[in-house]
Amino acid sequence: MRYIRYAFLAALGVVLISVSLANREIVTLRVMPEAMSEQLGMNWVVSLPLFIVVLGGIAAGLIIGFVWEWLREHKHRREASQKSRDVAKLEREVVRLKGERDQGKDEVLAILDEAS
Repeated sequence: MRYIRYAFLAALGVVLISVSLANREIVTLRVMPEAMSEQLGMNWVVSLPLFIVVLGGIAAGLIIGFVWEWLREHKHRREASQKSRDVAKLEREVVRLKGERDQGKDEVLAILDEAS
């Protein structure tokens, strides 16, 4: 399984390198259309190679997706945490009750009862 993962990562690396080498042309990115940016006085323009724009868009999409999913699963993580606290509390109570039950018994019999 480890070799399949390494082969997949190597193939992905080759694809990303070939896309990067094929798209080295400089492109101009604008935050807003020219007419709107002139009216507002905010003419933000950046010139970058096309592969940086493409790979940056993919990376930004992945990051936004991971954050969105993490926020969406918050209620499930909170519920699991609450349940694990409840289980720990009940386990402590079981140990306490077994200790009270076995208080007057012989130690060997208490150990045998605990093992069964």
